Amino acid sequence: MSTPKTLTTTTDRSAASAAPPPLDLGIGGMTCASCVSRVERALRKVPGVLDATVNLATESARVAWSPATADGSPDAAAAMDVLLRRAVRNAGYEPRAAGPAEAAEDLSPWAGFQPVGVGLLLSLPLVLPMVLGALPGAWGDFLGQQIMLPAWVQFALATPVQFILGARFYKAGWHALKALAGNMDLLVALGTSAGWGLSVWLWLTAPTDHAGHVPHLYFEASAVVITLVLLGKWLEARAKRQTTSAIRALHALRPEVVHLLTRAGEVDVPVAEVMVSDRLVVRPGERFPVDGTVHEGHTQVDESMLTGEPLPVVRDVGASLTGGSINGDGRIVMAVTAVGAETVLAHIIRLVEDAQAAKAPIQRLVDEVSAIFVPVVLGVALLTLLGWLWVGAGMEVALIHAVAVLVIACPCALGLATPAAIMAGTGVAARHGILIKDAQALELAHKVDTVAFDKTGTLTVGRPRLTAFEVAKGQDESALMVAVAAVQSGSEHPLARAVVAAAQERALALPPPDAVRAVPGRGTEGEVNGHSYLVGSLRWMEELGVDLGPLAARAQALQAEGATVSAVAQRTGPAQGPGASLEVRALMAFGDEPKPGAREALAMLKARGIRTVMISGDNRGAAEAMARRLGLSPEAGEVMAEVLPGDKATAVAALQQGHDGRRHHVAMVGDGVNDAPALAAADVGMAMGNGTDVAMHAAGITLMRGDPKLVAAALEISHRTVMKIRQNLFWAFAYNVAGIPLAAFGYLSPVVAGAAMALSSVSVMANALLLKRWRM
Repeated sequence: MSTPKTLTTTTDRSAASAAPPPLDLGIGGMTCASCVSRVERALRKVPGVLDATVNLATESARVAWSPATADGSPDAAAAMDVLLRRAVRNAGYEPRAAGPAEAAEDLSPWAGFQPVGVGLLLSLPLVLPMVLGALPGAWGDFLGQQIMLPAWVQFALATPVQFILGARFYKAGWHALKALAGNMDLLVALGTSAGWGLSVWLWLTAPTDHAGHVPHLYFEASAVVITLVLLGKWLEARAKRQTTSAIRALHALRPEVVHLLTRAGEVDVPVAEVMVSDRLVVRPGERFPVDGTVHEGHTQVDESMLTGEPLPVVRDVGASLTGGSINGDGRIVMAVTAVGAETVLAHIIRLVEDAQAAKAPIQRLVDEVSAIFVPVVLGVALLTLLGWLWVGAGMEVALIHAVAVLVIACPCALGLATPAAIMAGTGVAARHGILIKDAQALELAHKVDTVAFDKTGTLTVGRPRLTAFEVAKGQDESALMVAVAAVQSGSEHPLARAVVAAAQERALALPPPDAVRAVPGRGTEGEVNGHSYLVGSLRWMEELGVDLGPLAARAQALQAEGATVSAVAQRTGPAQGPGASLEVRALMAFGDEPKPGAREALAMLKARGIRTVMISGDNRGAAEAMARRLGLSPEAGEVMAEVLPGDKATAVAALQQGHDGRRHHVAMVGDGVNDAPALAAADVGMAMGNGTDVAMHAAGITLMRGDPKLVAAALEISHRTVMKIRQNLFWAFAYNVAGIPLAAFGYLSPVVAGAAMALSSVSVMANALLLKRWRM
């Protein structure tokens, strides 16, 4: 297999100055979807901010901005970063550095459990009498009364939980209240404070009976609710660390120290000090720290973490090396070609982070709901209080039911439903060599019902060879081969490279060409030794009025055999004017081979009910012959031949319209510069990782190895991710729709409501994490 090329892209300078790179910011203290909305509003109010998106699952924000000055200089970016941090802090949250870097202790499974443990220890004595008192019969009543704690002990146990462990809820709730907004913290703070305050009021005002017992207090409800919410948040944070494991695993691929080769020998230096053109020694079993080429030695390289390809690949002198891959059994010296943010690994990490930070289109609905969620819940709680008072239940009962409404409402489940699934889906895709650039591509891919493939380099090996070189009568074959190869020597087209390779095999010396001009989609024109030649497709020759003469029949025969046929013409008169004429000098036939597994990949898509189409610039005969080898049916319209590069986007648009009057969702798979417009025009663009940077920039999904089977895998991951999003949203909405009325009508106690709220967000994260079990 071929090594994935460097994925960096070159952006137009004027575009870069007009729109500097977005700024990323970590945000601490967010607990629910309402927090997300509030932070987004605060960031968008900062002068110069064009847009801001906040992700609850990654606890991060991405801000598009336009500097006041004409450039996006580091000074302007630093100033904007300060303004953004201030806006986040003023909104009541903690600005942090962006990125998944965490201390080793923070990655422990029990990190952050201390407040939960203290809450459990203090709450257990409060809840135990209630549990035992619920046992059936007189035995339960007896135990409940015997171990019921005195009121002052209940107060002593519940108060630290309420005001020390629960301080975070008061702090965040107060900031929300100052901003005339609401969030989960405000609901918890109001609900538990009401329960704690009611208990204190009953304790101080209610008379004791003859045995010295006070009426039932609700200290256990407030303490247990806070403890359960803390437990739920701890479980949620633990699950978040698992969803970001893909990014942490990618960061871990970079070694901290490298062996720099100097005149004095090997010197160990930090990887940050490595520069382009340095020579590094990589020993057997070590990871390549940066991108480069083999300068000395021979080895095998394990690239499975980057491409998903399990078999090691051989690397000799001059072969490319990708940072993060593992050296095999050979000691080599590598020449550095890219460092830092320009390496393939750094770009992969950026793509995964971008996808996980982005919002899926379906998230807009959730944002609209969460914006009014907390005010609605507060209104329902007030109506619950007034309703129970109106029916004569008394303040104690009415307040407890209102508390249950406040506690059970869970905007955090709504806020986590979509980003948790997207993080898990993009993470599992990255581990299998599929890089998803944005959440929109992930969400749309499951709708794809048609996949269009570019032929050369996507379904075929992309290394065509010259199979026939037939000259017109009276022509010198060797001299003509020299002239044609010289004209083609400056072209990167696969057919041009095949001609040059054939000339090199014959040990022919190529003179430098003059006035070489490429004609997109048609061929190349140039001068060799004073003679002007045109090398290109038969269509071009037809457009120019070139008569193939005796070679016409042979051209048809070669096309019928499935060969790609080009012609060579020579100008026999002036370049322009009435005396100009072109005469055919030779025919060239090229053959290519299907990629291993390409036929099976197309069969997998067809088995899923997806229409597959091959788009080719070849003549119809050659395209249809290759299509049949791949299992495609030209008769069923699965081949689009003689499509010029500039017309591929039009071909994609035609597939989207279809012939049945329905709008079809089309994925385009390609690898070349000429595929970029079609990749951008398709609903979902997929670029082969062994292709060009331009193609990968235009595509929403990059397949890190040139295996067509990854197309079906990408669609399957999209389908499963969208299914998880829908499941999460259904349960989050259903939980609130069912739970709030049950609490309002008195069927749920505050303790049960608190447990249900904690369970809802944890279940959303756990459901999303099931995606990690997916395998190809």
